[in-house]
Amino acid sequence: MIVAPSFRGFRPAWLRGDLVAGLTVWAVLIPESLAYAGIAGVPAVVGLYATVPALLLYALVGSSRHLIVAPMSATAALSAGVVGDFGADPDQYLALTTALAIAVGLAAVVAGLCRLGFLASFISEPVLKGFIIGLALTIIVGQVPALIGVEKGSGNFFEKAWTVLGNVPDLDALTTAVGVGSLVLLLVLRRWLAAVPGSLVVALGGVALVWVLGLDDHGLAIVGNIDSGLPDFGLPDVSGDDFLDLLAVSVGVMLVGFAEGLGAAKTYAAKAGYDVDANRELLGLGAANIGSGLSGGMVVNGSLSKTAVNGGAGARSQVSGLTAAVLTVVTLLFLTGLFEKLPEASLAAIVIGAVIELVDIEALRRLWRAAAGPLVAMAPYTRRADFLAAVTALAGVLVFDTLPGLVIGIGVSLVLLIARTARPNIAVLVRAPDPDQEGRSIWIDHGRHPGATPTAGALVVRVEGPLTFTDADFVRDRVRELVAGSGATTVVLDAETVPGIDVTAAAMLGQLFQDLRQEGVAFGIAQGVGQVRDVLDASGQATAPPVFPRIDDAVAHLASGGEGFTQNG
Repeated sequence: MIVAPSFRGFRPAWLRGDLVAGLTVWAVLIPESLAYAGIAGVPAVVGLYATVPALLLYALVGSSRHLIVAPMSATAALSAGVVGDFGADPDQYLALTTALAIAVGLAAVVAGLCRLGFLASFISEPVLKGFIIGLALTIIVGQVPALIGVEKGSGNFFEKAWTVLGNVPDLDALTTAVGVGSLVLLLVLRRWLAAVPGSLVVALGGVALVWVLGLDDHGLAIVGNIDSGLPDFGLPDVSGDDFLDLLAVSVGVMLVGFAEGLGAAKTYAAKAGYDVDANRELLGLGAANIGSGLSGGMVVNGSLSKTAVNGGAGARSQVSGLTAAVLTVVTLLFLTGLFEKLPEASLAAIVIGAVIELVDIEALRRLWRAAAGPLVAMAPYTRRADFLAAVTALAGVLVFDTLPGLVIGIGVSLVLLIARTARPNIAVLVRAPDPDQEGRSIWIDHGRHPGATPTAGALVVRVEGPLTFTDADFVRDRVRELVAGSGATTVVLDAETVPGIDVTAAAMLGQLFQDLRQEGVAFGIAQGVGQVRDVLDASGQATAPPVFPRIDDAVAHLASGGEGFTQNG
């Protein structure tokens, strides 16, 4: 029997803690799954249909002992945006939603089999942060109408917000009291009684109010009928053309879900001292989504919040996920009637409470402050690049919707990455006493130690980054500019911080060596790592600059008029 990776090392002593954790996760999972189905625009029970196969299949295929895979706000909103573009009627909308889950699952399985786990690195942390903040704001503004009982608008975030503001005078007092009261109760419980499953308390409290006071007879909107029993299994009724269209956009949805889930899995794996396999996580995500789609469910992904609940409750293996799955089956069979009286305002409060903490303004402030420092002052082209990437993704989501916002954020991030590599910092080095060893001197950045005295007639520069076709011209022009400004007759390029070089940059160094020699300036390279030396040797240039093991060797040899090549091991 092949043991699932998430159960490797399982010990019987973990069982009790896993069962308790599974019960705790279930208490949060049920109301939130109902709520996230609403975000996706499908009946509430679809969230439960998705939960059972997602938990079961991820536990069998995935590699994390702690990750909880279920419907989530980000991918639910992405699902609504993708399926909404088809303009389908309600029945076809549901079929397209389940088909999208299958498409996302297939994309993840193919990516996992092709070992494309590195794809998550294309969504940088700042881009993901800006994207999540924009998505959270979009979800919140979409839930406010249900919270206060007004008509909801359409369009982007700003259009929806404007519609809500215009309808505030027409808010329903009873709905507002229940919705705002539910939200306040949820936030209070989270702040002062974190061990209490606030979502379940709010849901059951709302149900109790409706039962006791008959609030639905006074105009309070409730969830209404939730089909009991297990779902029908099979392929959704969509055309081949529609499914191909869904496949085309499923990669973006998969990337978002994968990035969020992998981040949660790695966080708790590090705490527990084990490893997760990114490619196995793709397979687990794929299996969970295919199972969800075949069960009439929606797109699912790893949940940071529910994984935190799972880990905090003492989970040590995926037995907790299997426990939550079994309890969800019990809910589908026997307890759906309990949630039919759940006020839609309370459900909106649960959604808002779940995503409001994702509006992490402090993270944006940290990204803004991260630009401080002399290095950034020397590189104005990349000033506050991470902050710019985050804000661009945020603005893209708010103005253009979810997937376009993500694509815009990734695009800006890649452009800024190219800008960074195209404008590396070039430091001028000077000799100064070594603070750690008396009587010894070291080469340091003159920009950081302006009191140090440059070596007469010698210019030593350090390129802090790889030398490639993207920055070759910039480095050449900057070195020539420094030579002209210093009047040096000896120039040494310290390559210790150059991790790699390509043939374009190698040719540039050869040409720079030749040009400087014609001007009476000796030029050499010091402390080049093996890969740099290998490329320089393989470039086959007749006039390559000499390479020296140390800066002192280079300065002494070149200043004396020699141009011999000194091999550095």
